Amino acid sequence: MDSEMVVHNGGCHCGSVRWRLRAPSSVVAWQCNCSDCSMRGNTRFVVPLDRFELLGDGKQFLTTYTFGSHTAKHTFCKVCGISSFYTPRSNPDGIAVTYTCVDPGTLSHVEIRHFDGRNWEDSYAQTGIASYSRALPENDKPK
Repeated sequence: MDSEMVVHNGGCHCGSVRWRLRAPSSVVAWQCNCSDCSMRGNTRFVVPLDRFELLGDGKQFLTTYTFGSHTAKHTFCKVCGISSFYTPRSNPDGIAVTYTCVDPGTLSHVEIRHFDGRNWEDSYAQTGIASYSRALPENDKPK
């Protein structure tokens, strides 16, 4: 995978929440089957927190939902309801970005991997997903 960082912009449907982040143009996105992700149909890639920036006054348009362990912070726009990013339980030190909320033109490839959220502990241990919020070169991440 390409490890050169590019700037990606994105946000929610109505435009009230906008953000920018730095990530490769080729990313690994995770499709999860937990009760929340399967209902939302959210497939996301993870970046370290310091590579993500919420723009403008977007924070005032966000609300947060938590459940279970309350580690994941499911943020979504109060206006349009879109969850363009959130803090995942698997990576509380990072941000999970809904790849379909990235503005067109900067993602060249999205590899979709499965995360078995119904068997969270096993999937967490087997996938290496925790490493995706650490600032490691892309070549050092699990394949």
